[in-house]
Amino acid sequence: MLLEPHPRIRIQRRSIGDEGAPLLVIDQLVDAPERLLRKAARLQFRPQGAMFPGIRARAPLSYEVLLERVLRPVLEDVFELPRQARMTFPMCHYSLVTLAPERLAFLQRIPHIDSTAASGLATVHYLFQGGWGGTSFYRHRHTGFETVDEVRRARYFDRLRQEESDGGADAGYIDGDTALFERVDRVEPAFNRMVVYRRNSLHSGDIDNARVPPADVSAGRLSINGFIDVAP
Repeated sequence: MLLEPHPRIRIQRRSIGDEGAPLLVIDQLVDAPERLLRKAARLQFRPQGAMFPGIRARAPLSYEVLLERVLRPVLEDVFELPRQARMTFPMCHYSLVTLAPERLAFLQRIPHIDSTAASGLATVHYLFQGGWGGTSFYRHRHTGFETVDEVRRARYFDRLRQEESDGGADAGYIDGDTALFERVDRVEPAFNRMVVYRRNSLHSGDIDNARVPPADVSAGRLSINGFIDVAP
């Protein structure tokens, strides 16, 4: 499947919270995005990994080719990556959030990081219509951390273990301020919009606990979620 960037693609650079971690919001990413939906409808979605609250299926390799073509020029500047660095995609999957709120583990009820390396990037490409929620970024109230690197890792997770033993997070998906976390930025969803951020930024999808999306490509919260690693 050949994929092309949309002729009216729009790229906006933002920064997150007080720490100012970079954030890209890209509208009209793919030309004819309906082709990605048709591809998803032919795939078998399954649970993958312990943390993602839903089901996934592998995105086509042509999608990774498109991302490298579109993102490489801006990632070098926005995320201060090495020039002409090699991009790899350790994860690139269609994703559907489907897990009921009452079944979430503690770490699924709070914002998370995907790695501690500042060079690791994450992408979320919204491919759904309707109000299924976008992506929010958070500050941990006790430590003040908005990002968690190797230096902060032990202190942050030690504190989380204490907070879990003290009663844990609120039940269900996080979608705004709580006793443990403060929302510092939010990207609203829009069809064919992508967000790109560092994987060590505290983040979470915005899921309405009263309206969990169905396991349906055409009616649910379909996105393509990817990880990008960059090496000189």
